[in-house]
Amino acid sequence: MNLTVSTWNINSVRLRIDHVRRFLAERRPDVLCLQETKCPDDKFPLKELQSFGYPFVVHVGQKGYNGVAILSRYPFSQTSTMEMCGRQDARHITVTLAEAKAASGVTIHNFYVPAGGDIPDADLNEKFRHKLQFMEELRAWGGRSRPASAPAILVGDLNVAPLEHDVWSHKQLLDVVSHTPIETEALEELRQEAGWTDAMRHLRPEPEKIYSWWSYRSPDWAAADKGRRLDHIWLSGDLAGTLRGIDVTKETRGWERPSDHAPVTAVLEL
Repeated sequence: MNLTVSTWNINSVRLRIDHVRRFLAERRPDVLCLQETKCPDDKFPLKELQSFGYPFVVHVGQKGYNGVAILSRYPFSQTSTMEMCGRQDARHITVTLAEAKAASGVTIHNFYVPAGGDIPDADLNEKFRHKLQFMEELRAWGGRSRPASAPAILVGDLNVAPLEHDVWSHKQLLDVVSHTPIETEALEELRQEAGWTDAMRHLRPEPEKIYSWWSYRSPDWAAADKGRRLDHIWLSGDLAGTLRGIDVTKETRGWERPSDHAPVTAVLEL
C-alpha cells in the first residue's frame, strides 16, 4: 500500500478551513498534520474537518497561537502529547496508526518548534533562548526514547532551514533566525543522532533549492521567491527505503488569504 503524509503550518485552522478542505480534496493524503492551528480545543472545528473524509482527528490547542492536529483516514491505536520546556503550549502530538494494512503500527510525531523571534542571541532574546531549549529537549527525547528505532515519521514546522540550499541566500541569512549556525547545527545533530532521514533531501539532494515558507512581508512573494525550507518530514531508518515521492504544494501560497507556509507531502510504498 501507499501511505501519503502531509504537513502544513495552516496559520489558523478556522480562518483557513476552506484551504484545508481544498487541499484535502485535491491531494487526498492519508494523513494531514497541522501546526499553528491557533484554536482552543473547545472551538476546534472537529465535525467540519471530519466531514472532509477524515473521521479520525486528534488535536491540542490554545487560544490565538500554537496548536497542532492530525487528521487521518485510518484510526489510531495510541495518541499522546508532550510538554516541552515545562510549558503547556500545544506544540506536539503523536499518533500510532491502526487498521491501515502495512502502515499499521507506524507512529507519526507532529511538532511545532518555536520560531525564535528576530534577534539570534539567547542572552538578549527570550524567544530565541526558548527555541534553543526546545531543540535541546527534542534532542534529549530522541536519544532517550529512540523514536526512530521503530517505524516512525516525524513531521512539522521545525522553524529551521538547515542546509545552504534551503534558503534563498545562505550568506545573507547566516545571522537571521531560522538559518543561524547554532540552529542549523543543532537541528542536523539531533536528526542524525536519533537516526532520522530527511525525506526531502533523500530524494531531492542539494544543490536544488527547495522552500516551504515565503514571508508575508514580500509584496510579490512569487516573483521574489525568497523562501526558506522550514517544514520537514523525517523518516525512521526502516522507512527511508520506502519513500517514493515528496513535494511542496507551492500553489497554496497563492490562494486568497493564504498561510505563509505551503504543505509538504511524502508518499511511502509500504
